Amino acid sequence: MDSKDIAHYINITNGASKPWLLVQLRLKKLQERRAEISHEEYVKELEDIHEDMMKLGEWWRGKESEVF
Repeated sequence: MDSKDIAHYINITNGASKPWLLVQLRLKKLQERRAEISHEEYVKELEDIHEDMMKLGEWWRGKESEVF
């Protein structure tokens, strides 16, 4: 899947309220831009995405079947 496919999936499944899907979209967009940006910019953006992902925590524990 490319970033357009992921964005489409998020849109049709009301996935904008699912932050883990938005992280996946950001990662895919970064991957697609990797050849166009410097190594330093890539690492900085990857660290930013990782930080946001870690902030998600384990909010899903106990309701896995409901959210995944």
